[in-house]
Amino acid sequence: MTYRIAVVTAGLREPSSTRLLADRLGEAALAGLTARGEKAELEVVDLRTMAGAITNALITGVQTTELSAATSAVVSADAVIAVSPIFSGSYSGLFKMFFDLLGDGSLAGTPVLLGATAGTPRHSLAVDHAMRPLFAYLRAIVAPTAVFAATDDFGQAGRARSDDVAPLGERVQRAGRELVDLLLARGRKVVKNELDDFTSFDELLGHS
Repeated sequence: MTYRIAVVTAGLREPSSTRLLADRLGEAALAGLTARGEKAELEVVDLRTMAGAITNALITGVQTTELSAATSAVVSADAVIAVSPIFSGSYSGLFKMFFDLLGDGSLAGTPVLLGATAGTPRHSLAVDHAMRPLFAYLRAIVAPTAVFAATDDFGQAGRARSDDVAPLGERVQRAGRELVDLLLARGRKVVKNELDDFTSFDELLGHS
């Protein structure tokens, strides 16, 4: 059995610290599953490449093939890692627009690991004040540890900061283990096929 983990990253630049954090969280989750004797695969959903399509889908209700594949990957994933840059004390508009496209209840019961990046540590509370309530509303099961990384954190992965906060590498590993625990406790996600309730015309007429 292979678990599927969707990694949603809303970084706006290339390269992006948001994508870097997302990759590290994904690697930690994979390592945690491997250590438990499980197989897993990651699918990265880079919202930057679909920004125009996301906006158009919200306006018209029509998704491009690429965007439809991305939303399907997230909805059907056994777990989700969601990482956004923080702007003005909250997640980015692109990040929110993407999750607005998902169907009602599509993330219910799905284990989710949250991550965020910003230039300075003063934005760190945005993860709990903005991102966590969003996924609580979506009825996801959010890992206790969310990982926030300021610019300086990427150069301090091996040593603690002066405020005694655990270094980034340690936080990433802890969050990855928590996501694995939630994922294994829940098991594979069963996505209902809309055609399961389909009744053919012959059946409606009572024909054998």
